Formats: sequence, structure tokens, C-alpha cells
Amino acid sequence: MALKPQSKPSQRGALSRRQFLKRGVAGTAAAIAAPNIITSSALGAEGAAPASERLVLGMIGMGKMMGGHVGGFLGRPQCQIVAICDVETRRLDAQETRINEFYAQRDGQGSYQGCDVYGDYRELLARDDIDAVVIATPEHWHALNVIEAAKNGKDIYCEKPLCHTIDEAQAMVRAVRRYGRVFQTGSQQRSSREFRVACELVRNGHIGKVHTVHVNVGGPPSDCYLPAEPTPETLNWDMWLGPAPYRPYNSDIAPPMEYEGWPNWREYRDYSGGMMCDWGAHHFDIAQWGLGMDGTGPVEVYAPGTGGYELLTYVYANGVVMHHGGGSGGRAGVEFIGSEGRVMVNRGYIESDPASILETPLTPDDVHLYHSDNHHDDWLNAIRTRTKPICDVEVGASSITVCHLGNTAYRLKRPLKWDPVAGRYVDDEEANRTLARPMRSPWTLT
Repeated sequence: MALKPQSKPSQRGALSRRQFLKRGVAGTAAAIAAPNIITSSALGAEGAAPASERLVLGMIGMGKMMGGHVGGFLGRPQCQIVAICDVETRRLDAQETRINEFYAQRDGQGSYQGCDVYGDYRELLARDDIDAVVIATPEHWHALNVIEAAKNGKDIYCEKPLCHTIDEAQAMVRAVRRYGRVFQTGSQQRSSREFRVACELVRNGHIGKVHTVHVNVGGPPSDCYLPAEPTPETLNWDMWLGPAPYRPYNSDIAPPMEYEGWPNWREYRDYSGGMMCDWGAHHFDIAQWGLGMDGTGPVEVYAPGTGGYELLTYVYANGVVMHHGGGSGGRAGVEFIGSEGRVMVNRGYIESDPASILETPLTPDDVHLYHSDNHHDDWLNAIRTRTKPICDVEVGASSITVCHLGNTAYRLKRPLKWDPVAGRYVDDEEANRTLARPMRSPWTLT
């Protein structure tokens, strides 16, 4: 994991702004030599690990979520960010400046220009001096980003929701396993104490035999009928769309950098699974953890008003029923209900009924779940030890599959039978056609 000499181009110096935007889809591989940059930190100056012990990072997708990741990894002396990628140049400018100024100040230099920028993620991933990548693109890009990263020998931290379809989830698992990569899904609630404690209480029978779970998150995505707007000159819109169907630009999908809220691409089916996937990747993930269902999932899904259920409902092979909504007065989060009580958990709180459930300590013989206090540190430790982190790709895949199953039931408005081993709906070709989505040429999973 040493910081190796830089033999690839600095894309900032190689291209004009207009050329940079145009080359995003073309994926050209022209190289222009840049001088090696040997900083004091590369020699192990104060505040940085020696180069031989440092993880060299690339970052793909410089939107709101990546801002926190950049800050988190800049603050870790065992890491060095050397390359970033986005299809919007103003975001690249801002993060490039942030990263270079941080290292210049840390190393006591007047200036530092060691962070390169890219408009095409494939060029960043082709660099052999990068050990690992952090991916925070919209979810319709995740599978392509991850599979290419695995092929290029990079360890991967990928934001949730893991992917856009169930087939993509399965393809990501295959690629990560085939190329032996360490993968962390960004479902960071597993690294929060209240969620781990709640799941340990459930797994150890402190609420008795579990029979019902309520998961309160938003609903499925909608189709997009937004009007066309002028495309910003700083945005490569065709590359932003990538494998999604072509449509004219609208700022509600990809807002300018000044917009302080969350971009609304999460609401639209062409790019996302809606809040069912966005927040479901957090809370359905905790439900899976508490039920001990990582790597598998429910066997039946009932659309609202079918099977005798008012709410969207999942049924597991062991008889546990999980509802989308309801319970706990409709509060966001997850509620586990058993024969002897209940546990409710969300960010910042955990409650039980009766209250004594929370006061009962675990014994050495109880189930003690994977303990992570920090999602980034857990990933870095897994890279060092070549072990699976707390939210490995198979964990992310099984959790996001639950979300997609619910979206399919909402869309088809009928019950579904699911085979979690085969990864297909049972005797249901209409439902099985939803496992994948066509990708716009030239993009493909293979």
C-alpha cells in the first residue's frame, strides 16, 4: 500500500475545460507525463504515516455525501487522497482545492498540487498507484463503478443504496469475490452503538420469540416528467446519465453546487429506488441484522391490501412478518416485537418495553455482534487484515434486495414469492423481468 511515484497525467494540466467535459464518455487513455511529487509526508513527516504504510485513495463522485468522506479520510494520517473524479467541474475545483490546501498545511509547504482530477472514473481506476476507492455517485452508477474498481484491483467503500437492481447486486458480489477485494457498504448505522445493542437484544431473545418487525421509511420512486432546462456548461450531462435512459437536463435531478438540500434524483425510478432504497438501505438493513438474515431474506412479499395485510409486508421462512410502516406511532426507525416485549431504535435513541429489557447485560455466552465504532476505520482495518468489514458486499446485497422486492410489489400491486438462494421470483416471469434494467449504450455490466 505504498505511495508510488506518479507516472500518469494530471488531467488538470492536460485538458481545457471544454475538452475535459467532452472526454467523459469517450474514456480516452492519453497520458501526459507529470513530474513526481515527493512531499515531506511521503517521507513520514509529523502528521502522516510513512509512504510504505499509507493507503493511497481515489474518490469518485464529489457530491454532498463525498464531502464528509473527504474530510474523514483527510483526517486519517494512514491515508493519502491522490485523485478525485466527477462529471461537474466546479465540484472538482472545490474538492481539489480543499485536498491540496490540507496537505500543503499539514506538510508545511507553501503549495501542494498532488491531487489529480478526472471526468471519467475509468481513467482514475486504471492508475496502478491507487490502492482503494471511495464511491459516492448516484446509485444507478454504483454497479459499473464497483465492478470496474474490482477488476482494477482496488478495495472499495461504496455508498448506499448499494445498487439500482437486484441483478446488479448479484453482479457486484461476484466481482468483489472474483477479484478478492475488501468491500464496505456505506450503511454506517451498523457502526452505531444503539443499532448494535438493539440487534443483540433481539438476537439473544431478550424480547422473547420475535414475530413482527416494523420498518418506517419513505416510499417507492416515481417516473420523471420534469421539463427540459439549459444544461450548465460545467456539467457533462451525458456522463451524469450514463446507463440511465436519455432525458434533457433538469436542476431538480442534478442541482447546482450552491443548492443546500439533497438532490432529488433519489425520487426518480431511472436513477434510484426512492426512499424505499435510500433510507431502506439503512433501516431494512438493521432489520435484517436483528433477525439474523444477512445473506438471505424474505420468501414472500405482499403489496398493500393483499394477503390480508394493510401495509406492504414481507414474510420470512421462519414465520416472522415485517411491515413497511406502522408500529411505534409511525416513528421513523425499526421496531422489533417479540413474545416478551419490544425494542425500538433509530439514530440517537433506543427504547424498550418493558424498560428492563435495556437494563439486562449480555453474558459471555450470548451472541455478541460485530463491534465497529467507526465505519471508515472498520474498512481501513479490514484492508490491512484482508478480512470482511462489518457491512461486506453480501450484507449490502441482501439488504438492498429487500428494498427492491418491496418496490416491485408496490409496482405490480400483487403478492410475490421470492427464492433468496436462487435470487429469483418463483414462477413469475413478469416479476423476474424487474431484476434488471436495460442500460443505455455503450454501458453494460459485462
